[in-house]
Amino acid sequence: MPGGSIYVTPDDQVHGLSPQVMYEQFWIQDAEHRRKMRGVKAAAGLVVGLLLAYRFDLPSPPLVAVVAGLLTGAADLFWAWRSYDATAVWRGKRRGEVVTGKLLRRRLRKHGYHVLDGRAVPGQASIDHLVIGPGGIWVVDNEAWHPETEIARYGERLFFGEKYGTKVAKALVDVSESLAGVLSKESGIPVTIEPLLAVHGGELRRTVTAEGITLLKPRLVARWILRGPRAEFDEEQVELLTRTAARVLRRMS
Repeated sequence: MPGGSIYVTPDDQVHGLSPQVMYEQFWIQDAEHRRKMRGVKAAAGLVVGLLLAYRFDLPSPPLVAVVAGLLTGAADLFWAWRSYDATAVWRGKRRGEVVTGKLLRRRLRKHGYHVLDGRAVPGQASIDHLVIGPGGIWVVDNEAWHPETEIARYGERLFFGEKYGTKVAKALVDVSESLAGVLSKESGIPVTIEPLLAVHGGELRRTVTAEGITLLKPRLVARWILRGPRAEFDEEQVELLTRTAARVLRRMS
């Protein structure tokens, strides 16, 4: 991330434990409560299933009730696992750039797009992914926040919880403009680059565009790129831009 990563905040320690460790400990301690509540929900699903079976005169009401209860319990289990799994990058169990990189390649390659990882203009901050294709060029970076951090736009300003997001946005906009300048000069093709930030964790209820960048969930990045072309490059131009980027932009280890 331009300006430094906040996957793990060095100064954010509580009683000697990082927020990530505390989150995992609370999750483990809450397991028994989640199991009890899952049982309550499954029982409610069973009752509702039984009532519906009799109401609509379905065959084998007891069987319908049992299936409804099991499905309710399974749905609750899946939702709990998904909520915990969504914090994996923030907890340091996964790398955001790996997750997003796989999604980008899987969904964009068949449409003629190339994905270059870990690129930077020499002497400037690096970015996680540079996407080049028929519809334009995008910089995609990754970041993670505590699951309770609200990410939103108010007016024209970007906020992460109660903090302004200007510093994060400006860093990504600046590196995108630098990359565009280098590519335009070296390839002879005038280009602009749109900066995107893949958000892992935090409370991002919808895609947000503010202060020059767009923030969205990793699974939505490829769709955003395909949905809104910013240029019209032919196959030859795409290849030239990709080769130029691979040649002149420093690869980060």
